[in-house]
Amino acid sequence: MSDPQKYRFKITVIGDGQVGKTSLIKKFTQGSFVKDYVKTLGAQFSKFEKIIEGDETRLIFWDIAGQDDFRFLLPTFYRESNAAIIVYSLEENELGTRSFEHVRNWYENIKKFCGEIPMILFGNKVDLIEEDELENSEAHDFVEKNGFLGYYLTSAKTGKRVHDAFNTIINELYYKSKALS
Repeated sequence: MSDPQKYRFKITVIGDGQVGKTSLIKKFTQGSFVKDYVKTLGAQFSKFEKIIEGDETRLIFWDIAGQDDFRFLLPTFYRESNAAIIVYSLEENELGTRSFEHVRNWYENIKKFCGEIPMILFGNKVDLIEEDELENSEAHDFVEKNGFLGYYLTSAKTGKRVHDAFNTIINELYYKSKALS
């Protein structure tokens, strides 16, 4: 049996403002949900540790502000990212429409500054829509065409699929790194 290893990963979480990036991270790392919206200024960092197969896995989630005011900082924030989570809102309003339209921009930015890193797409706020009436073939096509690890309909409020979604990317990073070591 080999000695336990230590792995460290930076995961960048991006998307338009008000799509629920901070809430998703808090739900995953702390199990909590705060209803009131608080604008992220620049970037926030959340640390999370997970033991996988006896190995210590340390994650730092970089919660990047989605407002245009902070776009000039993106190259700095993206630096040395091991993976990215792109979040958009499923709300049936202007925010939902606009945030989905911007997914391609976020994807292209990550590719430009980080190259080929694992990515996953979260359609957040599934608790605010009728899921069985959701037409999301465009999102599925985008994910498949661009080689994303997956596409998850999540709710930071209820916790629906949040752990599944985050663990998909964490496990991908861990098992790839373990195979290389």
